Amino acid sequence: MNRIILSIFAVGLCFSVGQALQCYKCDLCIWNVFQTNVTCNAEEQCFSGVGKAAKFLEIKTKGCLNRNDCNKVTQTTFPSISNTTVYSVNKTCCSSDLCNAAPGLPRMSILHLALATTFMTKVLV
Repeated sequence: MNRIILSIFAVGLCFSVGQALQCYKCDLCIWNVFQTNVTCNAEEQCFSGVGKAAKFLEIKTKGCLNRNDCNKVTQTTFPSISNTTVYSVNKTCCSSDLCNAAPGLPRMSILHLALATTFMTKVLV
């Protein structure tokens, strides 16, 4: 009898732990340096948002988002500027742990690194 109760408890514990979705979070993502992990609520999913301000400055954001707001474009406005839209962000959702990760940092090739080292050596010497 104790084994049955222990088994039911173990299965219940697995379901309660398995429901907490982990996501990366950053309000303004710059090279994925200032991101943290966050646990979403039951009605939320992970999201990644990408947009452009002034048509050239890329804005990125990550975190948890209510399922009803997923896969939509949101407008950010500043009331002090006559409700002018400053930028739009396309928020895309996913539903597995840490699924809103971004590609790694841009890498320098060996050639770029060698050229930069040569240039810095000539400037500093």
